[in-house]
Amino acid sequence: MRLPVIRGLIRRRLLVNFRADPTVVQRLLPAPFQPKLHKGQAIAGVCLIRLEQIRPAGLPAFLGIASENTAHRFAITWGGQEGVYIPRRDTGSMLNHLGGGRIFPGEHHHARFDVRDDGRDIDFTMRSDDGAVRVHLRGRETSQLPATSIFGSLEESSRFFEGGSLGYSVTSDPQRLDGLTLKALRWEVRALEIESVESSYFSDPVFFPPGSVEFDHALVMRDIPHEWHSAADLCCEPAGTSTAG
Repeated sequence: MRLPVIRGLIRRRLLVNFRADPTVVQRLLPAPFQPKLHKGQAIAGVCLIRLEQIRPAGLPAFLGIASENTAHRFAITWGGQEGVYIPRRDTGSMLNHLGGGRIFPGEHHHARFDVRDDGRDIDFTMRSDDGAVRVHLRGRETSQLPATSIFGSLEESSRFFEGGSLGYSVTSDPQRLDGLTLKALRWEVRALEIESVESSYFSDPVFFPPGSVEFDHALVMRDIPHEWHSAADLCCEPAGTSTAG
């Protein structure tokens, strides 16, 4: 699916990251994907992103739209490339829900969002209308990662995630993924100290047996100009059929 270049502003982007058993993650990935590892661990997470001024390139910013969105994702590699695999997208925008996968890449479930953000402290809740997914996070900006993180520094984490600009999203066709590239015109992340965090996706024992996934750290980005670019759809084998390990 192709779309014109879309421009806008990332008003707020939270990257909430979990370390996970690579064998467990591999079973959740369609072929040809493999987990992108860091210190022997697969890296999964949820991106909580507020987009503003979203419009086709060439139109003025005041004509753009805004939305709250979440994407559950896995860092992946395949064929010498890297990016993210997105099994689930949710949005507070009815336009994104109805148009995703039809007018533009990325099928979105509709959800309700409750966000309190004063520029330092953040309290974020999302519940999908279908009852399948909920996310809650409470935290505040800080200067360094938690001591328990497998990433040695904020810079190390930043380098890891900067490479994941190309995303492939699940569609209603189990053998086709929508491709979309997020081009941040400035890459700048800060650490987010987490008081509490929950994703029903990562706490679901159907996907993740007890002990196979654990919160690692979170990052925050603010006021980042960006563009969305179409990427070619990808044919795949449904998750669970890959023989990679």
